[in-house]
Amino acid sequence: MMTSADLPETIPLFPLPGALMLPRTRLPLHIFEPRYLAMLDDTLKTAHRLIGMIQPREVPEGAGKRLHMIGCAGRLTGFSETEDGRYMVTLSGISRFRIQREVSGFAPYLRADVSWGGFERDLGPTEKDPDFDRPAFLDLLGRYFASQDLSTDWDSLKEAEDEMLINSLSMLCPFDPEEKQALLEAPSLATRRETLVTLIEFGLRGGSNEEIMQ
Repeated sequence: MMTSADLPETIPLFPLPGALMLPRTRLPLHIFEPRYLAMLDDTLKTAHRLIGMIQPREVPEGAGKRLHMIGCAGRLTGFSETEDGRYMVTLSGISRFRIQREVSGFAPYLRADVSWGGFERDLGPTEKDPDFDRPAFLDLLGRYFASQDLSTDWDSLKEAEDEMLINSLSMLCPFDPEEKQALLEAPSLATRRETLVTLIEFGLRGGSNEEIMQ
């Protein structure tokens, strides 16, 4: 298990719209662009093997920051190479971070100095949600999945721990990037669950993104 002392000041960034990773989850990725293949090669040479997943911002050219300020770093824990030089990799979520500044250099990919402050619970034990009403939540989820024509292993959902259930659904449900960012930035498991419920309810009502994020 990584500690705060293991976290570096500078990490590579992988901007990927709609790809949400949370602490103590796993995110599979298919990497094939040359700049990200270079990022992967460089990451494998480090002791921490961390890559920062970050959401791009939808802003007009020159109108502001290209990236959200908060992302989640994952440790490279699995990879395989295809015959044509691509990689199938797995990142294990370690901790969220806040971008301090982007770092210029010769690398073809983005890098940033980051702060890990404020996300200490990410390195701690599995979070609990004492007020989680699982039967009511699963009933709501069932209606949402039916409306979206989605299927799942309901037995596994019923048996999953609170954190695994809430975080997995946050990652897998077909929400917009800004909605995924709201789930990422939730300060606790309980607030993430509340945000998730709100997004599902708006999805069932056919609410717009603007309504959800206000």
